[in-house]
Amino acid sequence: MKYLVILADGMADEPQTELKGLTPLQAAHTPNMDRLAQTAFIGQVKTISDNFPPGSDVANLSVLGYNPAEYYTGRSPLEAISMGVELQDSDLALRCNLVTLSEETNYGDKTMLDYSSGEISSAESHELMKTVSEQLGEAPFSFYAGISYRNLLVWKNGRGRDLQLTPPHDISGQPINKYLPAGADGGILLELMIKSQAILDNHPVNQKRRKTGRPAANSIWLWGEGVRPSMPTFQELYGISGSVVAAVDLVKGLGICGGLKPVTVEGATGAVMTNFAGKIKAALNCLHQGDDFVYLHIESPDEAGHQGNLATKIWSIEQIDREVLGPLMEELNKFDHIRVLVMPDHPTPLRIRTHSAEPVPYMLYDSNRPCPTGPKAYDELSAARGLFIAEGHLLMKYFIQG
Repeated sequence: MKYLVILADGMADEPQTELKGLTPLQAAHTPNMDRLAQTAFIGQVKTISDNFPPGSDVANLSVLGYNPAEYYTGRSPLEAISMGVELQDSDLALRCNLVTLSEETNYGDKTMLDYSSGEISSAESHELMKTVSEQLGEAPFSFYAGISYRNLLVWKNGRGRDLQLTPPHDISGQPINKYLPAGADGGILLELMIKSQAILDNHPVNQKRRKTGRPAANSIWLWGEGVRPSMPTFQELYGISGSVVAAVDLVKGLGICGGLKPVTVEGATGAVMTNFAGKIKAALNCLHQGDDFVYLHIESPDEAGHQGNLATKIWSIEQIDREVLGPLMEELNKFDHIRVLVMPDHPTPLRIRTHSAEPVPYMLYDSNRPCPTGPKAYDELSAARGLFIAEGHLLMKYFIQG
């Protein structure tokens, strides 16, 4: 038996006026998803547990079959694990975005123009983070460069600090004054952010970006705090082993914590533009070469949702259908028995340009047990007519055990 999860991050959305009431998933040309749907079980699942923020950390933890109420300890520790950064139990890890803020003199008067600095390249990000680390990386703080705008700060012995932090993608286009670090220890992080703006504003990398019409990565933004997790492996939970194919450190780290082997794909960026075809090729190779299970994560539709770009979101969904589902459909008959689960982790509605907690559509295909009454299409509307799963972490159990 083989198991493949295709996780299209943030793919679910709301009906759009520009699409005459259709969602981007409904409007997109997805013949391969729809073909698979005709013999698949389709329904809705609530991946964001009550009283948890609607983040990719909580949602992917849930999709992988781990109850967030038992195992969630924050986003950034998972990214640290993927980056090879060792955390002590007393350490606090934080996501360190490189963001674009407006040019007002007073830091609190600025606006969040871009949470990703225009999807800054990893090479540019590494140069900027090197300078930040050299000038701000004194005990108890250590900075680490990651992928694109996604970097890391480790606060030595920072566990238990009183912090109230806001994800930058939640406040796109908004003044930041209401969302600066708060809590008894928030001022310590705010000071780092203010200092970073002075360091980065005229950095040679940003000077070059401005000259070429690209947004300057002129500040760090700290959020997503957490401590080292402790969780059973996927093998211990379900008796099978496998790999995780992902470009973003969050999902890689989550897979590593679950004992899955991380697979790196050349050209996989964690951005809208990525190597879609390379990802499914790597996933299928893993299954053919002996893996029981592969978790394939694609960030593209989530990034499009954060950007509020309808055309890009439809394009990303169509790319997933053509470049990922297309090759999969050609390979299905090469497996004696395979189950495929296609779903987003959470919605990323274009209207709000961030995550929401509504249930998402799932599609579960079993090559040896085709559903005789599958719908004609895979989308939010057809899923609403299927089986609703109220506890997201149970979906994996159904998927594995049948």
